[in-house]
Amino acid sequence: MYSPVVVSSKEMVKEGYYFGVPPAVIGAAALAFGWRAAGAAAFLLAAFVFYFFRDPERVIPEEAGAVVSPADGRVVVVKDEPRDGRPGQRISIFLAIWNVHVNRSPAEGRITALEYRPGKFLAAMRERASLENEQNVFVLATEAGEMVFKQIAGLIARRVVSWKRPGDTVARGERVGLVRFGSRVDVWLPKEAEILVKAGEKVKGGSSILARWQRRPGAASREDLVGANQQAR
Repeated sequence: MYSPVVVSSKEMVKEGYYFGVPPAVIGAAALAFGWRAAGAAAFLLAAFVFYFFRDPERVIPEEAGAVVSPADGRVVVVKDEPRDGRPGQRISIFLAIWNVHVNRSPAEGRITALEYRPGKFLAAMRERASLENEQNVFVLATEAGEMVFKQIAGLIARRVVSWKRPGDTVARGERVGLVRFGSRVDVWLPKEAEILVKAGEKVKGGSSILARWQRRPGAASREDLVGANQQAR
């Protein structure tokens, strides 16, 4: 049984300062010179940037086998999709520009692979974005087996950022990265996982449960995953 976990708030990720402070400084300078309209516009831009990079506290579900959403947004695709010859299912979530853009791990496990794939910047709502856009692809070994999730750039988002490396162990709902200014995330699960969401539903990263996926016989235990990570280090 998992214990409930409250992921502490960082209020705002550090990237927010990089992008938000310059327009705030420009706004102050514009007001000092009496350019009220320009100053107000710059301050509004800074306020939006600080809001965009917010990082709110989330309560992580305690239910064993729960697969949580890696991002805030709206479910746009739930479909059968094979991967490497294995039957499976894909859930795609679209992040509008006003959603929280900090991404979280859908489950507890060890990141066995992390691949950056350069690509296009199609609108993230489009189905082709899952294959053609710039993305980070995470392969996660869990107690139930292997799953895959992706950070995908969009038309406005031009950068996918991972804060993790292959070999890192992550907790369910732990922060793993960021996609800047509108994007998409995909989660791929084997066929035996029970999908609990449908297209059109709104979800919150780290707290909304997308699926149930119990440990299968012979899969690595939590202790095995932690031990393997310690050896890798």
